[in-house]
Amino acid sequence: MVTFNFSQCPVSVPLVKTSYRCIKTPLPVPQSVEIFKRLDHVESRSMHGQLPIVWDRAKDFQVFDKWGNCWIDFTSTIFVANAGHANNIIIQSLKKIIDKDLLHTYTYVSEVRADFLQKLIENTPEEIEKAYLVSAGTEATETAIKLMRLHAHKKNKRRPGIIAFDGSYHGRTMGAAQISSSHVQRKWMGYDDPNIFRLPFPYPWDKDGNPKTEDGNVRFERDIEILKSQGINLKKDIGGIIFESYIGWAAAFFPVRYVQAWVAFAKENNFLVSFDEIQSGFARTGPLFAYQHYNVKPDIICCGKGISSSLPLAAVLGRADVMDLPEIGSMSSTHSANPLSCAAGLANLEEIERRGLVEKSMKKGAILHKRLSDMQKRYPEYISHVLGVGMLGSLIFNDTNTENGASFFASQICEEAMRKGVLLVHTGRESIKIGPPLTIPEDALGEGLDVLDEILQECTK
Repeated sequence: MVTFNFSQCPVSVPLVKTSYRCIKTPLPVPQSVEIFKRLDHVESRSMHGQLPIVWDRAKDFQVFDKWGNCWIDFTSTIFVANAGHANNIIIQSLKKIIDKDLLHTYTYVSEVRADFLQKLIENTPEEIEKAYLVSAGTEATETAIKLMRLHAHKKNKRRPGIIAFDGSYHGRTMGAAQISSSHVQRKWMGYDDPNIFRLPFPYPWDKDGNPKTEDGNVRFERDIEILKSQGINLKKDIGGIIFESYIGWAAAFFPVRYVQAWVAFAKENNFLVSFDEIQSGFARTGPLFAYQHYNVKPDIICCGKGISSSLPLAAVLGRADVMDLPEIGSMSSTHSANPLSCAAGLANLEEIERRGLVEKSMKKGAILHKRLSDMQKRYPEYISHVLGVGMLGSLIFNDTNTENGASFFASQICEEAMRKGVLLVHTGRESIKIGPPLTIPEDALGEGLDVLDEILQECTK
């Protein structure tokens, strides 16, 4: 597979001027090249590789640079801005805290922290009783690991084993990377945790055990045998199982009965069930949390991204007895429950409720998926699958070019969309993802999808 590098050399592109898009310069903008060079000189290259535009501001569902270009944002800054970029209510909430001269509190109590956590718990399903706040999603998944293993210790398990799935992504810190699928991301550690047990994810294109034709219970029984064949005692050696509510790069969901079988088995064998909702939470897929599509009750939920629609904030939610496993003072973080982040989170929850974004996610999602399915019908040799639910969509591309691969084709689609005034989620794999702010008007959603359709037509000639 060839690595795709977005060019930083300005290219003349057709002018675009519509109600929601404006492209009036070459791209990248010639004046922006110096900014990229400055970053190349002072910043780790690991931060690079995204589309070559320089953000100046973002409002609701649009992104602007300082040279007059404007894009329809189908990324929500990778599913953060669910309630829209620079949401006015969130900004007002932040200004109130700033005007009080309260920028940081460590773990000392603030009223806005109590207000936010109370609202958060009130808005979650009844099985969720307490929360713990952190700054980033990877901290949340690290916390889930700790809670599952504390619970295993309390129950006198022989091993604190955790079941995770190939294809999943839970963060870049050590524990989170251990439960993620990529061996490349773990290679720097020099070891693999022997108490992390990985199972294959049931992709809808699998030749064997395809979830479209195989009952989830059958898959579950086969995976149980896989674990047993590795010498794992399922009652004594398992402390928890963690699901990414959908596999991030593909927007692929687990079979419902498969998840339900695991949840029932976990209860029978006294280990915890955790869902990573960092990408999928806060109405992105319709309900407040994507795990609700499975009709199960988890013990732990990891949240982030859309929890604030803005500032760094993440959370671990769960049953009270699970969340209270750590001793007082043994689990805290310098920037957890920052008053500004809590204010943003509180206003975000109020906006999701006030604007009916749960309902709108499903309504607009139906439009999104109808259009994506139509594209697949027109380009079946290029698009193998349309996945996702609600305002989450993905196109999975066939490998029609054996030299460069489908990931190269997907990157080309993202680059061409940028040149026409639409930002798509570049996964670096054989997919593109679409996840606009839930506040996007239907006509703007339609315009962005028109552009994607046009690009597919051009790139498949």
